Amino acid sequence: MNVRQATTRRFDFPLQLRFVLLFALVCFCRAATFAQSDPAEPQQGHPAPKLLARPANPVARQEVDEKAMRALIEQLVACGTRHSLSSWSDPARGAGCARDHILARLQEINQQSGNKLHIVDDKFETTGPRTNNKPVPMENIYAILTGSDPALAKTVIIVSGHFDSRASDPLDPALGAPGADDDASGVAVSMECARLLSRTGPARHGPYRATLLFAAISGEEQGLLGSSRMLEWVQQQGYTVGGMLDNDIVGSDSAPGAPHRVRLFSGSGDQDDSDSPSRELARAIEDIDGRASLRLIFNVDRLGRGGDHYVFYKAGQPGVRFTEPLEDYRHQHQTPRTENGVEYGDQMKYLNFTFMGNVARDNAEALRQLALAPAPPLQLKLSGGVTPDAKLAWTAEEDPDRAGFEIVWRETTDPRWQVYDFSPSADEFVLKSVSTDNHFFAVRSVGKNGARSIAVPTDTGRRLPPGRQ
Repeated sequence: MNVRQATTRRFDFPLQLRFVLLFALVCFCRAATFAQSDPAEPQQGHPAPKLLARPANPVARQEVDEKAMRALIEQLVACGTRHSLSSWSDPARGAGCARDHILARLQEINQQSGNKLHIVDDKFETTGPRTNNKPVPMENIYAILTGSDPALAKTVIIVSGHFDSRASDPLDPALGAPGADDDASGVAVSMECARLLSRTGPARHGPYRATLLFAAISGEEQGLLGSSRMLEWVQQQGYTVGGMLDNDIVGSDSAPGAPHRVRLFSGSGDQDDSDSPSRELARAIEDIDGRASLRLIFNVDRLGRGGDHYVFYKAGQPGVRFTEPLEDYRHQHQTPRTENGVEYGDQMKYLNFTFMGNVARDNAEALRQLALAPAPPLQLKLSGGVTPDAKLAWTAEEDPDRAGFEIVWRETTDPRWQVYDFSPSADEFVLKSVSTDNHFFAVRSVGKNGARSIAVPTDTGRRLPPGRQ
């Protein structure tokens, strides 16, 4: 074979692939043709609003300290196990060992920040089937960066990872459970976000209007006990949850071609149009970080699995979960061992710190922009049924730092919002010659700094009123 033949064959697509590509092109063209055959909405042409740029000074990937993340994970793995039913007093092994390392890391970060953080060791007692239905002590660690805006300081944006681990038997605290990926990786991401967003000096990204809470919690493997406590705690402190970003199993990316996109899970809630607060938070994070970074998964979690965001989701709060692209179950929930030449156990050597650093950056930038944003609009209503025009109405608290509101819409079959127009004030907005039935609608607040709130979908009330058929 000569060089020319080799070069030609290298770029010669297989026949089946040619047919697949041709079929995809035909389908795309047919879809575009069908869309063109629908009546235009609106008839007079689509508005072309001038949109504000996103906030300046984003978190850069090179700012992420992968070495510090690795060092913390190594310390947590060295605790042998972090099972929530293990010792809370032994400095060398168990949950207490992990707590001490996390607190030490946060104290170091706090010192670097000029003591901006308020660190809380939240000790509580809890019970559940995986505590043998007996009350047991547990602890959560919170680092709080209080918002600068009095009107928004009681809105809290949370990033969390769980520091407890487990082996094959979830009830045995004596087994070795290194838990490097599940979920020391999520704890490392949460702590790195605390470092990135609390810094002083030229690289600072604040101040933030809302409050940020960086969490490392226990009890996840025993039935989401720590996250239940965290939700209870933030409510006791008078906070409104503006978003909860759960990072659980975000440390490995072993498939060829790594690093890949991280998966972002969100639940649909009980709305026909899949516009739960969880789903809107996921869309907002994708808008911030980009589709090249995140893969939206429109499921609340993996099949038959659960994570700490689920507690917030079930309470109607905006909670989402970050998880690596493809999980290797040999390295989750497994007692370390080798069987038939197959190695089991959640060890350091399976981690990918380039991928993990990407996840940390994505979380930090999402937290930054969400905490810089105005409060979402209130009492959004859609009217105009059996009329030519869709009408939106909403209210909002006074905010001198708000530029206005983006009216967004999407086809009922589309996953993402598109901006329809901009309104400088909270009022009724009429979408001339736009059917109320062909699209879903929402509104989000926009700050003068370019930060957007999560979108608030219309309360459509699409079900027929009583007595109507």
